[in-house]
Amino acid sequence: MDGKAPDLLAGAWPQEVSTLSEEKMTQDPISEEQAEAADTQESAEVNWEQEAAHWKAQAEEHQSRMLRAMADMDNLRRRVRKEQEDLAKYASQKIVEELLPILDNFERALAADKESMTVESLLTGVDMVHRQMVQVFEKEGLAAIAAKGQPFDPHVHQAVMQTQDPAFDSGVVVEELQKGYMFKDRVVRPAMVKVNE
Repeated sequence: MDGKAPDLLAGAWPQEVSTLSEEKMTQDPISEEQAEAADTQESAEVNWEQEAAHWKAQAEEHQSRMLRAMADMDNLRRRVRKEQEDLAKYASQKIVEELLPILDNFERALAADKESMTVESLLTGVDMVHRQMVQVFEKEGLAAIAAKGQPFDPHVHQAVMQTQDPAFDSGVVVEELQKGYMFKDRVVRPAMVKVNE
């Protein structure tokens, strides 16, 4: 080769070396960045695992609470149902207890000496028992429906007869044939009445 070749090589060589060193320098930061990215990725994976474990623990706790709440609701339902059944079963216990003294009085009257009993004493005894029974019913909320002399009301009166009586206005109850009763605000039995035309 001629003398120019080494010059070309000599001139090219430092340039190639500098290019190689630049490439190496540019590759070195990338490899450092890659290393940092790998470290970050590993720490991110650890964070995701911790995050997953945290949310799994919370989900299990919420599920446990939900199951306890559902069990509590089932127990409450059963208890309320039992209380309602008992209430329906023993609803009349109070009035039965209040009627027992009246039953006792009837039994005493039946056991009384028939020889010494007079009609007057029998009527007095029956009247006393009747008043006692009315008091029990009134205490519980039972009330007789007013009928005679009242305007006919189909909600509380049941007309079974009609009559023409000049002493009463038209549509007024002339006579009560059977008493009617209200229990609190409900009609238990309408009064059977005779109504003026």
